[in-house]
Amino acid sequence: MISTLGGFVLFLAVGVTLYAAGASVIGARQGREDWLASSRNAVLAHFCLVTLAIFLLEYALITSDFSLRYVANTSTRGSLTRYKIAALWGSLEGSILLWEWLQSLFAALVVARYSNRGPSGYRHLMPYVVAVMQGISVFFLCLMAFGVNPFARIFPVPPDGRGLNPLLEVTDMLIHPLLLYLGYVGFTVPFAFAKAALITGRLSEEWLSITRRWTVVAWLFLTGGIFYGGWWSYRTLGWGGYWAWDPVENASFMPWLIGTAFIHSVMIQERKQMLRVWNLILITLTFSLVIFGTFLTRSGILGSVHAFADGPVGIMFLAFLSLVLFFSFSLIAYRADRLKGRGELDSIVSRESAFLLNNVVLVGICFTVFLGTIFPLLAEAIRGTKISVGTPYFNRVSVPLGMALLLLMGVGPLIAWGRASLNNLRRNFLAPGVGAVVGTAILYAVGVREAEVLLAFLLAFFVIGTIVFEFWVGTRTRARTMEEGLLPAFATLLLKSRRRYGGLIVHLGVVIAIIGIAISSVYKVEREQTLKAGESLAIGRYSVRFDGLAAGERPTHILVWANLMAFKDGKPLHELVPGQRFYPNQQSPFASVDARYHWNEDLYVILSTFERDGSSATIKVMINPMISWIWIGGGVILLGVIVAVLPERRLALLTVRAREQPA
Repeated sequence: MISTLGGFVLFLAVGVTLYAAGASVIGARQGREDWLASSRNAVLAHFCLVTLAIFLLEYALITSDFSLRYVANTSTRGSLTRYKIAALWGSLEGSILLWEWLQSLFAALVVARYSNRGPSGYRHLMPYVVAVMQGISVFFLCLMAFGVNPFARIFPVPPDGRGLNPLLEVTDMLIHPLLLYLGYVGFTVPFAFAKAALITGRLSEEWLSITRRWTVVAWLFLTGGIFYGGWWSYRTLGWGGYWAWDPVENASFMPWLIGTAFIHSVMIQERKQMLRVWNLILITLTFSLVIFGTFLTRSGILGSVHAFADGPVGIMFLAFLSLVLFFSFSLIAYRADRLKGRGELDSIVSRESAFLLNNVVLVGICFTVFLGTIFPLLAEAIRGTKISVGTPYFNRVSVPLGMALLLLMGVGPLIAWGRASLNNLRRNFLAPGVGAVVGTAILYAVGVREAEVLLAFLLAFFVIGTIVFEFWVGTRTRARTMEEGLLPAFATLLLKSRRRYGGLIVHLGVVIAIIGIAISSVYKVEREQTLKAGESLAIGRYSVRFDGLAAGERPTHILVWANLMAFKDGKPLHELVPGQRFYPNQQSPFASVDARYHWNEDLYVILSTFERDGSSATIKVMINPMISWIWIGGGVILLGVIVAVLPERRLALLTVRAREQPA
């Protein structure tokens, strides 16, 4: 029943989506409002149909309907309900269905938001926005209807399923993939508006203003997905790290880099009417890299710890990517004569130049990551030998560029537009520069000698100094001018310049994360030792005592764990229970790590091996200093984006409340 109904819904959705795209274009060309209204209704019907498909598949997963091949491959009767729900995006067919559902949701939201209100420009663009977004949906729906159908049946029906990949049976699985998908699909909105602007010839800054908040929110979700993915890797994979330049990690990082460049670059276009072609290229590349990342993930051509959903659809994604690039750059070439900017770069020493350099660095990092990711494919195709590109290559190239980017984060927001005077440079950068040098000198005096750490802190102190300086000057000036207290002046400052100060908070979060990355990478300490019951492993100020092994059955696996007691300076600190999970369908066990998390350093333990009689076990212990600052930085980034995109009426309420407080 579910198989038949689900398949019918997908085929019906294909027809409705094709109609929505066609009716929208016909209505725009002929000026037929009835056709346009019909296309909008079809978009909403499309969303309802895909929602029904999602519901049917989730129902089959929760009820353990193993007559569906997808359910049999991703779930078991003993799986916890939350993992049955998460199985929706645990393999190829379900992940594509999730993508399409989010795509239909975003299309419905765009139609509801812009079709019948706002400036006339909105209404001129909307038919083609609908056509582009529905065209993307047609690809994903056809992929499922004619290729990887999530409702395909299996014969004979197995008594139980195979279950999820054990690495996915963690609570983080409920959050991390959703954030990434929201980021990926979110970028289809500015992409669709950009193509609509090219098709209609309405190539002013209008489409940028419409999509500004959509772009930032999509970037936020993608950023959150990357940060949460690092947290998942750190807690789940049992290697004590958070980023390994894995091909699928790179697949999420590349559109993030280009999306970040686009967010900065559009500021130049909005203010100076420059870089129109460049910004269209950037948003095209952002969306294209999303599709390319999906191709890497789903094709199975590159080995990855994240490649949980390999399948025969890689060539289809590659064909779709080629079509997107051809269509996009053909439109840009067609409109080339109307894309010339009206503004010019007045001076190299200006905010425009800083943002342009920011773009160059971000694109440069993306190119190096792209090259390192696809090089094994090129090498195998040309030479017939498999070559891997390891972490040293990525670090050797990306770290210097990252340092340059960090410097630009401090310079860009404070340097003047047009042409910066010597007085502007001295007023804005002298104090932060001196503070950065003094702070770095103090670190050197207390024993920090590593050049890369000192340089990272020098630049970090400089950026933090510029941010603090800008907030202080703005708040103090407003407090004096308006005769307000510092708190209401600060709140009003955020209200009046949300994008500016929200962006500064985002930069602060990035700096905090970079500090965490630098310290945890350089000063990480680890030790591994085989211990008998009652023996201890000493590492730094800590010692870890092994008190024996224990085992127990879980719904889907057997867990063996070590009972450990951690001490710091000889005093009991924390009980730790690292273990190994044994699954009936897996040849090797999976780590179950444990750690004592703290703001300044984590004590991270792994059960490497053990004797079956429980007499001894090999324990690996790591001290990861300041690694928590990475996740703290991610939280600050979230705060900054919220400030930047929060509707003005919300910030106005905060301002009123601040004014009610005593000065």
